[in-house]
Amino acid sequence: MNAALPSRGPGSSGAAVSICRLSAVLVSGSLILITAVIIGRPTGAAEPAATNPADAAGGWQSLFDGRTLGQWKSTPFGGEGEVEVTEGVIRIGMGADLSGITWQGPFPREHYEISLEARRADGLDFFCGLTFPVGTQPCSLILGGWGGGVVGLSSIDGADASENGTSQWIEFERGRWYAVRVCVSGGRVRCFLDGKQIIDEARDGREFSVRPEVVLSEPLGIASYATTAELRKIRYRRLDP
Repeated sequence: MNAALPSRGPGSSGAAVSICRLSAVLVSGSLILITAVIIGRPTGAAEPAATNPADAAGGWQSLFDGRTLGQWKSTPFGGEGEVEVTEGVIRIGMGADLSGITWQGPFPREHYEISLEARRADGLDFFCGLTFPVGTQPCSLILGGWGGGVVGLSSIDGADASENGTSQWIEFERGRWYAVRVCVSGGRVRCFLDGKQIIDEARDGREFSVRPEVVLSEPLGIASYATTAELRKIRYRRLDP
């Protein structure tokens, strides 16, 4: 017997479910009716970033599925290192100066928090320069800059992370993962490292900005400086006003 293929209905596409039906096969003189139905996923169909049940219950949305860059794109700083996904992490290769990724999708500007894990794989400067929106203004959380240990916000009232009141020194171990979280809500910018609050900055009357060389990371991006960095578990959630 001939195989019968169903015709496509209105609104169907080439990527729609495919069905193959085979019937009436003659075997050793006996007529046996066989029906096979194959349902396939459309080839090349995009899938959303995976969000585990615990994250979903807490309102978290994943920004990295562990397999592809998705809506992250390598930031064209000039002289940047290669960006690739390997073994479930985003690896930002060491560049001449800045290297990193910039988010191309939608992202809130107020009442949110973003978290990720980052580590310095090689190099001596900052391995996480997280640029994020503070309302209509940008700002960067720097981890491990200026010789490997300066932490702070760049910039506040024109002063960068090495010069303003958020500046501090933390020793970072090469190859160790650090949990990073930034909260923008309630008129404040709060930053956490491994669950400990390290920055709590009031927004009222302050001007937030980024250094000129980091503008390409806006509105949401992660950069490193002459350092190989690795990132994973990037996610965010909205907060009540």
